[in-house]
Amino acid sequence: MNRTPASLLRAGFALAALATAPALTAANDYTLGPDSQPQAGVPEGKEEKLDLGVSTIFPGSTHDCSVYIPAQYDAAKPACVMIFQDGGGYVNRKGGWRVPVVFDNLIAKKEMPVTIGIFVNPGILAAPNKDAQPRFNRSFEYDGLGDRYAKFLLEEVLPAVKKKWNISDNPDDRGIAGSSSGAIAAFTAAWERPDAFRRVFSTIGTYVGLRGGNVYPTLIRKTEPKPLRVFLQDGSNDLNIYGGDWWMANQEMERALIFSGYDVSHAWGDGGHDGKQGGSVMPDALRWLWRDYGQPLKANPEGKSKQPLQEWVDTAQGWTLVSEGHKNTEGPCANAKGEVFFTDGPNQRIHKVGLDGKVTVFAENTGGADGLMFGPDGRLYATNQKKTIVAYDEAGAPAVIADGFAGNDLCVTNSGGVYVTEFNTKTVWFIPKGGEKRVVDVGIEKPNGVVLSPDQTLLYVADTPGQFVYSFQVQADGSLKYRQPYFHLHLPAAGTSRADGMAVDKDGRLYVATALGVQICDQPGRVNAILPKPQASHLSNVDFGGANFDELYVTAGDKVFKRKMKVKGYRSADAPAMPPKPHL
Repeated sequence: MNRTPASLLRAGFALAALATAPALTAANDYTLGPDSQPQAGVPEGKEEKLDLGVSTIFPGSTHDCSVYIPAQYDAAKPACVMIFQDGGGYVNRKGGWRVPVVFDNLIAKKEMPVTIGIFVNPGILAAPNKDAQPRFNRSFEYDGLGDRYAKFLLEEVLPAVKKKWNISDNPDDRGIAGSSSGAIAAFTAAWERPDAFRRVFSTIGTYVGLRGGNVYPTLIRKTEPKPLRVFLQDGSNDLNIYGGDWWMANQEMERALIFSGYDVSHAWGDGGHDGKQGGSVMPDALRWLWRDYGQPLKANPEGKSKQPLQEWVDTAQGWTLVSEGHKNTEGPCANAKGEVFFTDGPNQRIHKVGLDGKVTVFAENTGGADGLMFGPDGRLYATNQKKTIVAYDEAGAPAVIADGFAGNDLCVTNSGGVYVTEFNTKTVWFIPKGGEKRVVDVGIEKPNGVVLSPDQTLLYVADTPGQFVYSFQVQADGSLKYRQPYFHLHLPAAGTSRADGMAVDKDGRLYVATALGVQICDQPGRVNAILPKPQASHLSNVDFGGANFDELYVTAGDKVFKRKMKVKGYRSADAPAMPPKPHL
């Protein structure tokens, strides 16, 4: 008679069942389908080695490169192009990917356009002697964020290809692919340069904390959607190590892309950190990526983005050029009519943008005017390189109101007081109306942009090298109290935030010109959205203008741009206005 307790019997039965059940690890039984096999009657392309020489973007490094040229290639017609990272594994016709075979078959069936394949291996810096190791660049080139790798492709790889073959410059005609670290490299190149790459094939992507890739889901949710089409693949038995959980990270990427309205698809499985499932699904992934070829790819194509910026920005209209041909633009600000003024310090000018869009010179010989802001008296206040603060009347005639310090940016209150940041001395000054300047704060590393909240009880000061915009409470006499590193900004992959000029809207949101673009913060200090820069040069300042104050102006190097908004800006020269209580 069995006297084993019933609970143990049940446990024993469960263990026995597990012993006879399929293994919990991945079967990893993915196989290559017919599109990955040579087919009778299908014209075969050819592969050639391409010498890229020694890189200057990755100094001293060399990269092996091969190029696939389809049989249907016609030198008179620009071909599409697709770049594969870790290219040596993809170009092998008998390997696990067999890209040339797949391209042969899909191009022959017109399921993808005539496409030249470029297969690039990561860089290696040769060892100086036989007793030393080379420097292996794979993680540095692939896992890191920023535009360095995209520059390598655009300035070194594609020009070398163009010397021999006719390839398209249309970003809709360019795909980019990779596996593991090669996958994040592919995505990063498209993310940084959607004007160059728009179709991304990513398998077992390394969107984890090796070199900062774990921030992508957050950046995708906050940054205005880009015209990318993305296919993701991963398996539930992918890596889970010190840098993160690949399986969860890839699903986070997909959810973020869906949230932001991207054209995204996926193939999830139970595989590990290998190319078996990726190779098996690649033909279908390529069909999906190249579907409807000839139709331009669009950002948020179905209008399903859930980003809050959709409520604030007219996303149907991008940045439009306002003015160009300057040396260095700065200080945009609007008068009561909504006409926008900006400086070109090296050319000693202040320009005015009329409501009709016409740009004229407002003042010359400005002493290198920098920050600008209108006061309640209708005068245009400016800092300059002569270490004075001046106020221009409507005719452009200046009058000095303070001197003796090198002001960078400034803000004028409704009562006529002026706050000025002095970059090199870590100082914030206050000039009361008709009074003497005095120091109201010292200690922020590089105080730069300065602006008031709509109710004029809080002063915000940007710290250019830092991650925060500081918040002060303004006292009745203009002094400042209760400094906090309050608004938490996103940083670029390398370098500083470059937080500079700022503006606020009537709902109390803060707009900060940064290295990543215009970061839009809510009142509690959180970045809710990022508007990418209109061009590569950094943004120096931002403000609202236009007849309805619903146009956002930015100064960027030699140009000025604007965007149509769904919200209205607030001028500190106007009466204080309490914004609504924010969601906390």
